[in-house]
Amino acid sequence: MTTGPDAPGAFSLEPGPDLREMRDWVHGFATDVIRPAGAEWDEREETPWPILDEAAKIGLYSLDFFSAQWLEPSGLGIPIAFEELFWGDAGIALSLVGSTLAAVAVASNGTPEQIGEWLPEMFGGPGDVKLGAFCASEPEAGSDVGAIRTRAEYREASDEWILNGTKSWATNGGIADVHVVVASVDSSLGARGQASFVVPPGTPGLSQGQKFRKHGVRASHTAEVVLDGVRVPGRCLVGGRERLDARLARVRSGGPSGEQAAMKTFEASRPSVAAMAVGVGRAAVEFARDYATQRITFGRPIGQNQAVGFMLADMQAAVDAARLLTWRAAWMARQGLALDGAEGSMSKLVASETAVRVTEQAIQILGGNGYTRDFPVERWHRDAKIFTIFEGTSEIQRMIIGRAVTGLDVR
Repeated sequence: MTTGPDAPGAFSLEPGPDLREMRDWVHGFATDVIRPAGAEWDEREETPWPILDEAAKIGLYSLDFFSAQWLEPSGLGIPIAFEELFWGDAGIALSLVGSTLAAVAVASNGTPEQIGEWLPEMFGGPGDVKLGAFCASEPEAGSDVGAIRTRAEYREASDEWILNGTKSWATNGGIADVHVVVASVDSSLGARGQASFVVPPGTPGLSQGQKFRKHGVRASHTAEVVLDGVRVPGRCLVGGRERLDARLARVRSGGPSGEQAAMKTFEASRPSVAAMAVGVGRAAVEFARDYATQRITFGRPIGQNQAVGFMLADMQAAVDAARLLTWRAAWMARQGLALDGAEGSMSKLVASETAVRVTEQAIQILGGNGYTRDFPVERWHRDAKIFTIFEGTSEIQRMIIGRAVTGLDVR
């Protein structure tokens, strides 16, 4: 009789032993290091360099760790790791994983030589922590990436690209060692005329603009990046000149362009963002549950009140549903299956909206305590809101899902 995961009819949602071991290891770091420091770094609104260094010392903040989870066969490595980190604290966790978006941009579109050269420069090592930044959004181009105004002009004689423009809302923007910048090489083609460029450390002309003071995830550095005559070698065009020229030729002749650089990066990252939201939502549910079993009013725990018990039931069900959607999208992507039903967008939409809702419900269960900074749920509520905004707003996700459901050009 055939048994095990390959047996006919076998089905399991239980992560294997390697994933469980990794999950428990990351959860331990989140419990012991991240969560106790969450309130402090939220108040300071600064990058938590000591925590990044602690994570680097144990191999958690490293290219090896994130690569291993990204390549994990089931596709669940990154979602599980991110859920645990963001369960600890979203602001600190975003500082820990912020470099991965730039890494994905190069890993998804770059040549083997570019991957080997630049990805290690985005993480560094113990005692020499480094950062990466992915720069796509602009003051007038957020969800509408086709409106990007940053320009890249090629100089044949020197084999250089010259970048000019201003990027906005860049995680690690201006403080990163390596910036990956999306720019237009042919503005007449809109989003189809864009490419990504690696800006190496110390390149003249790149500077930090305004640093944003945010509602939540305040331990994560978010700023403008100003590009003023930035010159990068031809080898810094992600994917290489030959591939770009071939793609532009297809577009100009009326053929398909393939996936545009920024959109390809966002599509690959949507289940990861969903997992972040699941972690924050789960933290809120667990905290509210524990509070409801310990808080006594009118002679009994408030969790015995049907209004509170039902609220907790809905919160738990919503978080579990969001996790399942996230795992489905991540598994499909890892298996190379087309996400024709907008499964990635579904995961991000449901998880982000769930995180906002359950963190608000957690505040309600804690009452006046929940509204104070003496308890973490108000911070988690502030943190949760970003997931409905960055890397594609909820409205954009609904548009994508609507197109998949109807087959129509929903706008």
